[in-house]
Amino acid sequence: MEGMEDTINEVETETETVTFKDLGVVDVLCDACEKLKWTAPSKIQREAIPVALQGKDVIGLAETGSGKTGAFALPILQALLENPQRYFALVLTPTRELAFQISEQFEALGASIGVKCAVIVGGMDMMAQSLMLAKKPHILIATPGRLVDHLENTKGFNLRALKFLVMDEADRILNMDFEVEVDKILKVIPRERRTFLFSATMTKKVQKLQRASLTDPVKVEVSSKYQTVDKLQQSYLFIPARFKDVYLVHILNEMAGNSSMIFCSTCSNTMRTALLLRSLGMMAVPLHGQMSQNKRLAALTKFKAKSRSILISTDVASRGLDIPHVDVVINFDIPMHSKDYIHRVGRTARAGRAGKAVTFVTQYDVELYQRIEHLIGKQLPLYKTEEEEVMLLQERVAEAQRVAKMEMKDQDEKKGGKRKRGDGEDDDMETSSGVRKRLMGKKGGKFGGGKGGKGARGGKGGGAKGKRH
Repeated sequence: MEGMEDTINEVETETETVTFKDLGVVDVLCDACEKLKWTAPSKIQREAIPVALQGKDVIGLAETGSGKTGAFALPILQALLENPQRYFALVLTPTRELAFQISEQFEALGASIGVKCAVIVGGMDMMAQSLMLAKKPHILIATPGRLVDHLENTKGFNLRALKFLVMDEADRILNMDFEVEVDKILKVIPRERRTFLFSATMTKKVQKLQRASLTDPVKVEVSSKYQTVDKLQQSYLFIPARFKDVYLVHILNEMAGNSSMIFCSTCSNTMRTALLLRSLGMMAVPLHGQMSQNKRLAALTKFKAKSRSILISTDVASRGLDIPHVDVVINFDIPMHSKDYIHRVGRTARAGRAGKAVTFVTQYDVELYQRIEHLIGKQLPLYKTEEEEVMLLQERVAEAQRVAKMEMKDQDEKKGGKRKRGDGEDDDMETSSGVRKRLMGKKGGKFGGGKGGKGARGGKGGGAKGKRH
């Protein structure tokens, strides 16, 4: 390992002098990079941009946080400058939040040349999106489900003139079973186009897709095996499942002042943990697929603006989201797929910064944890805690668990009462401590809340299961 790190560092020092101009990027875009404080191209950008500018299809494999968006955005904007047209490029992404983030980067890079982008994702108003499409933007950033809805239902909208297709986080697009939607999209866009596939991990499904949609592609691989960044301090904590909450509160107390992301496996556990931490006075905000899209964006905005220091999320936020100030990632629930571990911990230690990741391992998770160690090729150190010290928190946490349980029950009953779009007003729980008092008077119907549609799916919002809106 040591020898390998040396060679990587040597390569880096040799290529440090490379500028975007050297890669063939035109002056107006070099200036845009400078404004964004992108001083030098990252590894994936150094490899992918020259190939893309030569007119080739690209498959880019690079660990998360390595500047993949810039690697496809710059060549597309450069081609757009040479040949301006509407509906020029389509970027498909698995989650809505990632779509908004990619759009921000395109707009920032293309600000001086007047690039118009439209984000087409589920959970937002179809009519408003149709009006955006009628203005014929240059770049479309979409989740597959909602894009198919528009292709099938919006009059006058088609992508027959499309020049570029990008699939970002391609493995996740396919893992979330968007295969049917992707096939439909591939059928209605021109064969004579350029295609870029970007992913942090390569799967069999991605290889299948590559055969179907790329012509003579160049594979640009920055990390040959699954890896996490060197500046990330990873550790694990082996604890009995019933004490997970106590240990979580202990670690958050220890790391007070840091900005943390906590990953849970289900939407309800995300909500429960957020309620638990809020009742202990911590600034926590949840993000999961059953929240309405506006609430999801609001939660993310609060966390990005640092008005909340803890973001508790399902895997909806594990991909691609770039929040510069995340200091700690806690895997409260161990990920079912070991590759998701790499994406989750990649939310911290981005772009050369340092960060910490702690994974909770209970007696039920040992096998999953061993798979993660096998995948990243190293054994992680144990996170040191003093059991007696942790257990001092037990009573306070037990009380908070009771409060959280009651609030969850109240929210369920409330959702049962107005079983509209899974759109409970307290998703963000700004007023969570007062929720119960307010709700006592107006308990709803007899059933629990409707199960929200898969949140990250493009076409499905938070309604009764599977209902598109």
